[in-house]
Order: sequence, then structure tokens, then C-alpha cells
Amino acid sequence: MSPSTPKRVFVTVGSTKFDALIQQVLTDVILQTFCDNRFTDLVIQAGNSVLPASWNLVGEQIRREIGGLTVTVWKFKASLTEEIESADLVVSHAGSGTILDTLRSGKRLIVVPNNTLLDNHQTELAKALHERGHLIAATVESVHVTSTEP
Repeated sequence: MSPSTPKRVFVTVGSTKFDALIQQVLTDVILQTFCDNRFTDLVIQAGNSVLPASWNLVGEQIRREIGGLTVTVWKFKASLTEEIESADLVVSHAGSGTILDTLRSGKRLIVVPNNTLLDNHQTELAKALHERGHLIAATVESVHVTSTEP
């Protein structure tokens, strides 16, 4: 991939609220990690998550340029198919629908289980699919490390 070829990360929490993941991907450390790995676009579907105060979403979306990275944040769309298809890397909660859609598309997938959910089925699903080599299972704290893995 040439330096001028856009590389895109898509982060999604589906229809849930996953404050920790959304806030983590908007930290300076994660944004710098994406820049260091030559990503040019970061698109975040935040769902009902609370954004950091500096990212107050008024209207449909917010877009900012940060050190060569174009960051776009929005809450919901009717379908995520187009976003997944245009991404080079998908970082997602461990919802089964999002996982299946991303695996079908052949995109690189990092899954971060939302441990605030009741029965922790997301952790079990992520671990099983990670062990079979289908995706990379991560934690909120390890997203910056796993996003650099091939």
C-alpha cells in the first residue's frame, strides 16, 4: 500500500452503550497509534455511548482532523455494511451480528467484549473465535497494542 492510499479504521459498538471503548479510541495514545500505522481515517459509530466532553456531538456527526487522521463520530445508521466494507480494520464490541458481518467481508477484526453486560457472553464468543484464528480478542486497555498486530 502506497503512503497516499487511504487506510480506514471503523469502530462500532452496535446498538449498545460501551463508554469505555469509545472513550479509549479517542485518547491521544490510540489516535497516535492509528497515525503511526498509517491510518488516514477513523470512523466511530458510538451508539448510545457517552463521548468525552471535548467531543460533544451536536447533530448527526462530528468530524475533526487530528495529526493526519480524519476522525468522524456518529451515533447510528440503518446499516453498517458500507462502513465495514470500506474499512481496512474493524474494532468492534463482541456482538454476534457485527462479528459475522465483518468476518463475511474478510476484514481484519479486533473484538473488545463489553464486560458491563450481564452474562458476559461477549467474552466467551470473542475468546472462542480468537482461539480459532478468526479475529483478535482484546480488552479496552489493549486496543492500542492489538491494533498494530498484522
